[in-house]
Amino acid sequence: MSERQTAPPAPTWWVWLAAWPVTAVFVLSNAATPLYVLWQRDIGFSKGTLTVVFAFYIVGLLGSLLVSGVVSDRLGRRPVLLPALALALTACAIFATATTVTALVVARLFTGIAVGAVVSAGMAAVSDVAGPERKRLAALLASCAMVFGAGLGPLLAGLLSETLPAPTVTVFAVEAVLLVTAVLAVLRMPVRRPAAPGKGAWVRVPGVPHGNGVHLALGVAVFAPGITATSFVLSLGPTLLTELLGTTSRIVAGVMAFAMFLAATGVQFAVRKLPRRTILTAGAISTTLSMAALIVAVRSSSAALLVASALLAGAGQGMGQFGGLSLLNSTVPPRRLAEANAALNVGGYLPAGLLPVSTGYLMDAVGLPTGATLFGAVLAGLAVTGGLVVLIRPAAQRAQVFRIP
Repeated sequence: MSERQTAPPAPTWWVWLAAWPVTAVFVLSNAATPLYVLWQRDIGFSKGTLTVVFAFYIVGLLGSLLVSGVVSDRLGRRPVLLPALALALTACAIFATATTVTALVVARLFTGIAVGAVVSAGMAAVSDVAGPERKRLAALLASCAMVFGAGLGPLLAGLLSETLPAPTVTVFAVEAVLLVTAVLAVLRMPVRRPAAPGKGAWVRVPGVPHGNGVHLALGVAVFAPGITATSFVLSLGPTLLTELLGTTSRIVAGVMAFAMFLAATGVQFAVRKLPRRTILTAGAISTTLSMAALIVAVRSSSAALLVASALLAGAGQGMGQFGGLSLLNSTVPPRRLAEANAALNVGGYLPAGLLPVSTGYLMDAVGLPTGATLFGAVLAGLAVTGGLVVLIRPAAQRAQVFRIP
């Protein structure tokens, strides 16, 4: 029995509020993006080192996902979310006082651990509060909370750092306030401990129950290329803007990242009533077009195409993420839902960590246009493959896998 099954239905406003901790932590996840140019100037490090700093976020996130989903399903959502929020507050303090690459690495690592907890326990908490009768709404709000927070972070950081003193301090002071409000929401959230905790290892590669492997695979096939595309924009987007526009404006970098994730948020509301197969297919197409635009942008030094690439990448991630979460929410029992969410994110974040890091070092070696072109070609190939995986299924199998409860 899950912690939600024994609780009375919560009002709809609580379903929305339950998504706030996910948003607050994801604001932190990308708040550093426009500030890297300042740290590069003050500390001094290459594009390769920058992508390594970014990758430690992925390391922390993946490590967290090995534990947080299982612990959340066994002990409850709150015992996972509260420590995660405390770790996020610690990361804020480290970011605000960072003077070395090591400090940035530690802050990114702590941020990744916190994010790993909220994408498993936090998203599952939204489903618990929503209840079985509002599964589609829960998937939509959990997914949108993630991408909206991811976009709001760089926008706030860009605006605050350009208009207020102490740019690398003020941003994280504001974020700390947001995280404190998320703590208050978790403390009051109407979720309960599971009545019958599961068995098995506490630390393990997250998975899904027998029979749900196909739902997980379909989600990962589209979500992974989408989030890898947005990760590239987050880690190397400011560098590309500098090369193409000759600007180091943190507001411009923050607005581009926000627009990317605003597209990811808006597209999910736009497609929420479409069949899941259509949503996933459209996500794969969007990511493919994003990479085509990226290649042309760096070859022609077109800032407009770079922005178009970012918007298409956001749409691709948004649809892949919503489609994947919706498939899992509709088929996985609540007692395994946090672990299933963790499994989806492991599948997505592995390439999102590896490919941008490799591309950063490749750019240092062969130049920005060649490195970005190779990245775009590889990721476009993965996106096309993901779309074909969704499309090429026997008719009977499609009806079973993509049924809407």
